[in-house]
This record gives sequence, C-alpha cells and structure tokens, in this order.
Amino acid sequence: MLVGHLAAGLIAKRIEPRVSLGTYFFAVLLADFIFFPLLLAGIEHVALVPGVTLNRAIGADIVYSHSLLMLVIWGAILAGLYYWQKRYARGAGILFAAVLRHWLLDVISHRPDMPLAPGLNRVFGLGLWNSIPATVIVEGGLWFLGIVIYAHATRPRNRLGVFAFWIVAILLTLMWFANITSGMAPDPVQGGIAGLISFSLVVGWAYWMNRLRPALA
Repeated sequence: MLVGHLAAGLIAKRIEPRVSLGTYFFAVLLADFIFFPLLLAGIEHVALVPGVTLNRAIGADIVYSHSLLMLVIWGAILAGLYYWQKRYARGAGILFAAVLRHWLLDVISHRPDMPLAPGLNRVFGLGLWNSIPATVIVEGGLWFLGIVIYAHATRPRNRLGVFAFWIVAILLTLMWFANITSGMAPDPVQGGIAGLISFSLVVGWAYWMNRLRPALA
C-alpha cells in the first residue's frame, strides 16, 4: 500500500493531534524506510511474479523490514525515542501502533510475501493488488476517508495551507495509481533510490502541513 498507509497517518492526526503529521507519516512508512536501504545493500530483494502483467514485484526476503516481529521491534524503538524526547506516553503508544499496522495493511494488499519473523518460512498476503478495481475501492476508499477526516480536523492558516495540501494529495493519488498498476522498479538501485527520495519528500511535506494546517481545538 501507499496511500492506505498515509491515510492511517492522517487519521492518527485526528486521534492524537499533539503528534506532528510528519512524525505519523514517518511511522506509517518506517518499514519502507528500512526496506529501501536494505534493498540497495542487497540484503533484501524484490522478485517478479511469473505470468503477472500488473504490479509484478513482490518482496522476496523482507524479514528485517517487514516481518511482524521486526516491526514490533522497530515500532518499540521509535515509540521509545519519541517518549524519551517528548515524555508523552499516549503519543508514543499511537506511533507504536502506526508502525505495527503497516504489517496488517500489507498483508491485505500484497501477494503472499509478508513474514512473521526472521527464520520462519511462512508468509502471508491476501492479494488485494490482484484486482485493480478492488484496490481502488478498498485502498482508495481508505485514502478518501483519511483526507476527509484530516481536512475536517485541521484548519489552514492561509491559502497556502489549502493549495499545498490539495495539490499534493492529488499528486499522491496519481503516484499511488501508477504504483498499483505497474509496481516498483525491479532494479534494486532504481527502486531503492526512487523510494527513499519520494517517501522522504512525502514526510517532509507532512511536517510542512503540520505547520500550515494546525489541528482544531
């Protein structure tokens, strides 16, 4: 998922507005921020599914970035760092949950490639991405819900807070549709670098939005 993960960050901002939207976006994308460097280093890999023409790439061995056990560990580290800095337990708990739900959403969307833990061969995946219409309805619906909730839970300080939000929301929607129809680049260097750059820009935009669109009291 892409916008499905981001939708979780938008909704989390409504649940607990004290945490920055940028921090929420980093949390919901943390598994991928770990995956891309490991992909570039040749530690984790992407494989192509034979006979599939759309979104053919799956994770071949993504146990360190995407397994349930490792996401528990990564989420605990992020939550611990946040609590150490902010001393706010509720925010830390929601960030932990935001990291962990990445596994659940990817199980729903991916073909079977989501592991439980390093050393365990069993993988999970319900394959929502096998159907583009179903993906548009389910993930697109979640994205629409997240946008609506966030738009009603925040108020732009000025026109820039309006245009900068809606223009990027449209661009992210187009980026997501390209992702579900063609998938990430099978070349690890191209895919890893493009992923790091684009996801970092998205997180930076979210921190910017947090200043331009403060949460309503």
